Amino acid sequence: MTVEEVRSLGEAIRSEVAKAVVGQEETVQLMLVALFSGGHILLEGPPGTAKTLVAHSFARAVGLDFGRIQFTPDLMPGDIIGANLFNFQTSTFTLTRGPIFTELLLADEINRTPPKTQAALLEAMQERTVTIDGESLALSPRFMVVATQNPIEQQGVYPLPEAQLDRFLFKQKVDYPSAEEERRIIASHGACKTSMDPAEWGVERCADAAAVAAAIDTVAGLRLVDEVIDYITDLVRGTREVADLQTGASPRAGAVLAGAARARAALDGRDFVIPDDVKALAPALLRHRLILSPAAEINGRAVEEVVTDIIEAIEAPR
Repeated sequence: MTVEEVRSLGEAIRSEVAKAVVGQEETVQLMLVALFSGGHILLEGPPGTAKTLVAHSFARAVGLDFGRIQFTPDLMPGDIIGANLFNFQTSTFTLTRGPIFTELLLADEINRTPPKTQAALLEAMQERTVTIDGESLALSPRFMVVATQNPIEQQGVYPLPEAQLDRFLFKQKVDYPSAEEERRIIASHGACKTSMDPAEWGVERCADAAAVAAAIDTVAGLRLVDEVIDYITDLVRGTREVADLQTGASPRAGAVLAGAARARAALDGRDFVIPDDVKALAPALLRHRLILSPAAEINGRAVEEVVTDIIEAIEAPR
């Protein structure tokens, strides 16, 4: 697959998702980057902002098997990955696969379940395998997690630990739509009883497993010159040298930022990465990997402000 074909594929997927979802162009762009660079994405936003619909529509457009888990406080790890259940008729154990055995998994309200259950996703997200009773089972090579969480409610939630947050390529903040977008949502979705089914909105499959695999291979082969590598290194190391941050980004952040920048370049139809690719992706890639210092929290600083200051302070190559 050529870079131009990757760009065309991205445009086709965006067009299909837009049939059901009003707005959310930046979210869909980040999901495309995550798909073509082998990452996962965490969507944070208030209820009713189409987080579930955009994930379902994206899976249908890309041709991925879609699964959904509604996380609750009583959810157990076995409810996610499955278990070996004893069959009394045959006196043998039978493997019952959990909903994680899919290609695009929507982990809805992931912060509503205890850490033990959250950790059940760790191996799957990192290794694309799960272990049941000592047996390692492979997931699809296209396995992707789209997790959501509600930032409003504070009772009955379990904040994701830093180790699991680092597994997500991006954390995207899904905000309320603009006035014009909200008017379009009300006009188009207001009288539709099946508004959560992308098929009812005409969302069609425009890719398959072979196309996705070819696009991923193309993205992996894009050029990354030394100047851009140095720029990514300076950005990541710069997060560890700021007084407002207690913890900076890990080396993994730099590695996945390079892969994500390649994917963004391909979606723009380029076979080389430019500093603007890195700049555009850095806020969503870094915001959940950084921890503010106590002094910065007292002063009301936000992680996004610190990231912006770091990006502005480090000179990009020309």
